[in-house]
Amino acid sequence: MPSNVQSKLFCMINSIMSRFCLKLYFFLLAFFFISPNSSLAQKKPAANISYHLDGLKYRLIGPHRGGRVTTVAGVREQLFTFYMGATGGGVWKTTDAGLSWDNISDSFFKVGSIGAIALAPTDPNVIYVGTGAADLRGNVSTGCGMYKSLDGGESWTFIGLENAGQIGKVVIHPDNPNHVYVAVLGNAFGPSAERGVYESINGGQSWEKKLFVNDQTGAVELIMDPNNPRILYAGMWTAERKPWTMIDGSKDGGVWKSKDAGNTWTKLEGGLPDGLVGRVGIAVSPVNSRRVWVFQEAKEESKGGLYRSDDGGKTFERINRDHNLRQRAWYYSRIYADPQDENTIYFLNVGFYRSIDGGKTFDRIRSPHSDNHALWINPDNPNVMVEGNDGGACVTFNGGKTWTTQNNQPTSEFYRVTVDNQYPYRVYGAQQDNSTMSVPSRNQDALTPEQNWYAVGGGESGHIAVDPRDPNLIYAGTYIGQITRKRIDLGHQRDIVAYPQMHDGQAPRDIKYRFQWNAPIRISPHDPDIVYHCSQYVHRTKDGGKTWEVISPDLTSNNDAYQDIPGGPIQHDHTGVELYTTIFAFEESPHQVGELWAGSDDGLVHISRNGGTDWENITPKMMPSDGTVNSIDLSSHAPGRALVSVYKYRENDFRPYVFLTNNYGKDWKLLTDGKNGIPEDHFVRVVREDSNRKGLLYAGTEFGMYLSFDEGKQWQAFQLNLPIVPITDLLIKEKDLVIATQGRAFWLLDDLTPLYSISQELINETAHLFPPRDAYKTQFGNLRSAAAPDPAPNGALIYFYLKEEPSAEEEIRLVISDPFGNARQTFSTKPKEGIKKLNVSKGLNRFEWDLKYEAPEVQDGAVFSLANIGGIKAAPGKHEVILKVGTNEQEQSLLIKIDPRWEQTEADLMAQYELTFQIKNLLNECHAAIGQIRSLNKQLKDIADRADEISAVDKIKLETTTLTEKLTALEDLLIQKKSESGQDPL
Repeated sequence: MPSNVQSKLFCMINSIMSRFCLKLYFFLLAFFFISPNSSLAQKKPAANISYHLDGLKYRLIGPHRGGRVTTVAGVREQLFTFYMGATGGGVWKTTDAGLSWDNISDSFFKVGSIGAIALAPTDPNVIYVGTGAADLRGNVSTGCGMYKSLDGGESWTFIGLENAGQIGKVVIHPDNPNHVYVAVLGNAFGPSAERGVYESINGGQSWEKKLFVNDQTGAVELIMDPNNPRILYAGMWTAERKPWTMIDGSKDGGVWKSKDAGNTWTKLEGGLPDGLVGRVGIAVSPVNSRRVWVFQEAKEESKGGLYRSDDGGKTFERINRDHNLRQRAWYYSRIYADPQDENTIYFLNVGFYRSIDGGKTFDRIRSPHSDNHALWINPDNPNVMVEGNDGGACVTFNGGKTWTTQNNQPTSEFYRVTVDNQYPYRVYGAQQDNSTMSVPSRNQDALTPEQNWYAVGGGESGHIAVDPRDPNLIYAGTYIGQITRKRIDLGHQRDIVAYPQMHDGQAPRDIKYRFQWNAPIRISPHDPDIVYHCSQYVHRTKDGGKTWEVISPDLTSNNDAYQDIPGGPIQHDHTGVELYTTIFAFEESPHQVGELWAGSDDGLVHISRNGGTDWENITPKMMPSDGTVNSIDLSSHAPGRALVSVYKYRENDFRPYVFLTNNYGKDWKLLTDGKNGIPEDHFVRVVREDSNRKGLLYAGTEFGMYLSFDEGKQWQAFQLNLPIVPITDLLIKEKDLVIATQGRAFWLLDDLTPLYSISQELINETAHLFPPRDAYKTQFGNLRSAAAPDPAPNGALIYFYLKEEPSAEEEIRLVISDPFGNARQTFSTKPKEGIKKLNVSKGLNRFEWDLKYEAPEVQDGAVFSLANIGGIKAAPGKHEVILKVGTNEQEQSLLIKIDPRWEQTEADLMAQYELTFQIKNLLNECHAAIGQIRSLNKQLKDIADRADEISAVDKIKLETTTLTEKLTALEDLLIQKKSESGQDPL
């Protein structure tokens, strides 16, 4: 028997060896270029979302470049643990000293705006957070009260003060984590009875107001004497935002002191400024409680500045009038006392300053970003600090000589979003307190994520417009009418401002062209050589900005009452944020050349249908007076159809206003009444209609996303996994939804195609397979770092709907066939050999196929050098996707296209596919032979082991040993058995 087996096996081996020996090398070479399998794991549906939308998922595309941070904290005993609160991005925690940050407030907080964070001195697991940033910049977002955690931020409970608005400070008793005080600045946009200082003695279960001045003057600062918790100091400030100005200061502000734990208060004088006073900062030395610093901005130049008391606040002396400490005092003005040296204090303003002589002189500490707002100093080691500024949070261990990066925090604030026409497209926006930014819509090869970022001219606040013919040609704006024309490929940038003018110190009525902080820039959809830029007029250039012409009258109310120098009575601030009576939204119709729509920030909508020669006021009659027209969406479905989004929150009206016209503004319909899905206090910034389905609307509000399938008759939450954050702009590109946020960078929802066919009839079906979007045969990687964006789907997205959760006995299959009709991949809820696992759930399911066919069948433990033996890359062409649910079978076509950037033709890729397929079959045959050899060797060993039972022991053992040696030699020609780990082949 052994001889017969040997003869047959040699014949088989000889027949395949001649085919394999020369081809094995080519197999390894070909499979080296096959990319790894991507994960096919199915995510669980998000909670609290309509069941038929659960399978959709937003993706963070970055950048991980920090935005404004107005509060920070640290854990005294845990050297590497710190917290930060962003103005729109929620609460974040690091346990590795700032090398990485994790959000800990998502899914708990109703808002993203954070005003104050405090940790209980006796138990750092007890954390109180006050929402609503108190540094009242023009884009400030309101808060919703107080939250508390008992487990270091893993979970949170809402604890009241829901109408507090902006919260300036939280202070906790040093011996009792349930005894807490809160400084409430109040509503940023109107009078507020909630302003003042509050106390809770039961951990936030109830609150008592302890200090109240009036409904316009709130508490922005609150300090507890480090050595006597009964002594409190409160800084009161009159502050209110309007679209055209900021009220800063009054006679009612100043510093109050309590000696009995807040039961009674006395306003401090003793040398502090009287009369009109502005924002207040306070610090008390932990080393010497009699030493108290007060920063008090005042109307009179001779009174404003830094004051110090050495008798516990009885008397004060002005010790510093330096304007480096006083510039834009309403935005900064925080003081921090060193925990171990009574002569050292820190002061935050545009710069970060330290004094070692009690405040008489200051030296600047260089932090990663200017505009500094918050500081925490470790009481045991003052060299350990965490600092918050307009570029994020950063940590130092050497007193500010070096800092951790801020390029690992996705908390950027963006005003608008646009995209280009390249593949894959890039996403553009202007980041508050930073540069403009361009990021890829999906990961590009790079050493670090930052290598995929670049600025495109302009500045922190403007619109961006990319030439549709060439993504290297970009127009970008910023405040006071500045606009640039930049060639990215050439590195050349040119200022093309319509009129050189200085806004600083000028009343708007005296400015020739009132360009707002966020002035619109648009390229004509009919002629890319035409660019529009808007002040109170519409400006047009046809020669790349060399010359400009005004093509409209003043399209605003031009109300002189709104055109004084912004700010006051203490400080005036004119960056362009408060510039009012300007054009705030502008579009040209995609249907008709020269059909122009303009919306102003003071409540007017105009249209021109002859290129700007004539203009008609088409303002909706039900539109609120002085409301800001933030966006105009001109429908691709029909001429004259437009959606206008209006807000008025800066005048204390938080209601949503979205208007629709189908006849060029002759008639309008209000789509938001506060009762049809969008809450009455969720003001809307932007609404877009999907170009692929008429009446499918997406709304971005101050507190998240909404969706309507019926032209705004009903809205539903469309939050999914998107954090609650102000949505500033939206657009639809290649059936993706691209989102700009104020505090969480850019997000993208890949593939909206399921929304195009969802209907009431569909959701009553037992199962439904949606038509998949075209997929691209391409190559992308996924970056790995703390600053990496979420990985993009690498292949095809397949959506299907199940009315009910499948039973344990029920099998659901997804089968994918190639262009030649062969079933190439099968996924099942009840997988067997050769079939992969399919995870499903009730509702909308999202399945990501990596465009790979079946993998070669190789022996267990085989290790290959420089080769990847994942599945064969799919051939270009039309594939079929089949969903089988019981007896229900549905089929949809999936078209796989070639990456449009590639030089390879479809014939090239088909030839590659055919070669790879041949190699795969040869490899299968080879490993089948290896399997047979191993099986025969096992049988021979069994024969030898049983040879003792018969007489011809020596002869059998000799023959089996000889045959085993020959088989092993043949196996060694086919596979390297010594390789057991990835680098053994080296």
